[in-house]
Amino acid sequence: MPEPGKAPETAMSTAPEAADVQNEITASENVAEPEYVGPEKEDPESAAEDEMTAGVRQEMTLESLLDAAREVLARDAADINNDELRRLRQQFFSLHNAAANADGEHTESGAEANALEITFNDVLNAAREKKNAWSAEQLAVKSANLERKNAIIAEILTLADDTDNVNRTFPRYKELQDEFNSIGEVDQTEETGVWKRFQDAREKFSDNLKINKELRDYDFKKNLEAKQALLAEAQAVAVEEDVIAAYRKLQDLHNKWRQIGPVAKELREVIWNSFREASVQINKRYQAFFEARKAEEAVHEAAKEALCEKVEAVDTSALKSYQAWDEATALVIGAQKEWSEAGMASPKANRRLFSRFRACCDKFFQAKAEYYRSAREEMSRNLARKMEMAEKAEALSTSEDWRATTEVLAALQKEWRTVGPVPKKQSDAVWKRFTTACDTFFARKKEATSGARNEEQANLKSKREVIGLLSELLEFDGTRDEAFARLRGLQARWQEIGHVPFREKDKIYEAFRSACDAVRDKFNLQESRRRMNNFRESIQKLEGDDNKLYREREHTLRILEARRNDLRTYENNLGFLSSKSKSGESLVRDLQRRIERLKADIADLEQKIAVIDSGISSKE
Repeated sequence: MPEPGKAPETAMSTAPEAADVQNEITASENVAEPEYVGPEKEDPESAAEDEMTAGVRQEMTLESLLDAAREVLARDAADINNDELRRLRQQFFSLHNAAANADGEHTESGAEANALEITFNDVLNAAREKKNAWSAEQLAVKSANLERKNAIIAEILTLADDTDNVNRTFPRYKELQDEFNSIGEVDQTEETGVWKRFQDAREKFSDNLKINKELRDYDFKKNLEAKQALLAEAQAVAVEEDVIAAYRKLQDLHNKWRQIGPVAKELREVIWNSFREASVQINKRYQAFFEARKAEEAVHEAAKEALCEKVEAVDTSALKSYQAWDEATALVIGAQKEWSEAGMASPKANRRLFSRFRACCDKFFQAKAEYYRSAREEMSRNLARKMEMAEKAEALSTSEDWRATTEVLAALQKEWRTVGPVPKKQSDAVWKRFTTACDTFFARKKEATSGARNEEQANLKSKREVIGLLSELLEFDGTRDEAFARLRGLQARWQEIGHVPFREKDKIYEAFRSACDAVRDKFNLQESRRRMNNFRESIQKLEGDDNKLYREREHTLRILEARRNDLRTYENNLGFLSSKSKSGESLVRDLQRRIERLKADIADLEQKIAVIDSGISSKE
């Protein structure tokens, strides 16, 4: 019995029956194993890199992107990814261009950004050169490997044709197989073809040469043991939790499978089918993994699309007050927070959506900056006008033309109310100058016209009587129209009464306004309740007609929004008014009364919408 692994020296010549056995073995070797073709998948290396870059957030600084580029340069050449370099370059210049547009190329920050750009380009070019040099080296190595493998295949085919020297050629044949398997990778486009030619050459050698049966059986046995070991490993890999790692191991197992020679004919299909079944399980899990990831990316993409639309829907042209801009800014900042918390879409969609989201956010904040710049310019113009008015009032404060000067100052005070806000730092000072000048004049006028005090006292008494009649009107049990007719009569009587003492002017007027407001509030409340009852009855009549109900709701909503806009405007104006002087307090109180009326109107409108909604929901 020859020693395993060595060809017997006289096996063919001393065993006449060997030819028949060889014919059977040869026939079994002619059945080629099915070639495994995996499903068309994403490149696992690319997928892994996608996972690696998925954790990188878009909101970076130029410095952090430069650090990331340096980290890539520090890697082994094989680990440098050109897609990652392109992504870093795109993100860097997106931020760089935004900084250049905001600060200008000749500012200090612009110069720093340009210096970072030069360094960043140097690092990226060095990384590309490193990767390209490695790729060229690998291409040359793979080309040499292909050339050597083709030479081995040619030599095996030559040995296969030499059927008379089995004892001498078989050891060389084994050496050639080991040498072929030890050679590194070839180009992917050549891998299947060269392996197929190698397999054909091995099968030709095994089928055509009159190999010693014991040596052949030993070779089949060793090959079977090796393939069974690979089968067991594939079955273990099939249940691994890490799908990506399992898929990579499967590729390695298939490469090893190809390097192992044939097994006995009756076992070839069985063991191959078992190995293929384990491969199919891994491939199915791999496919399901990427389908699930794509579905998740689609959800994230839809969420980011919605955030883009949300910011793009902000109409900056309709923002006419600081409060409106503050509310819109809170919305945009909230959308940015949601964006940072949202998951990753596909790399291509994520880049597109980030550029879109950044563009609409930049557009919003540019518009906001323009509004504030324009507002500052307007306040500067207002300040200049109020300074002129204060200077004019100061010039008139020493005048003794009481009537004419009073009219001029009254006109200035009226105009003062129409001039918009001024910067807070100058607001109190210019207001104090203006009011001091006015108060000085009117104090001098009062002193000069002290003879009219008795008349003013009589007027004060008459006005107090009018206030008393207004208080009695609160007990009136007539209709709203009758009450308002009496109210108008008392208001006309008030207007006919002359001046009162200056120190009592604001106090008595405030009492009069409060009494009028009390009368209005009482009878308006009654009227509001009556109108609300009438409104409920009209809505009840419309129940069942959704079109009319929805039209009524839209109409009421438009009115409600208009009232809310008015309320925001008044509240914003209230913030610019000072209540340190008596006239300022009067303006503030007037605005506060208007604000309260608007709030009451808004409450009524909201109640009407609730009534309409109940009419709609009752049908549902």
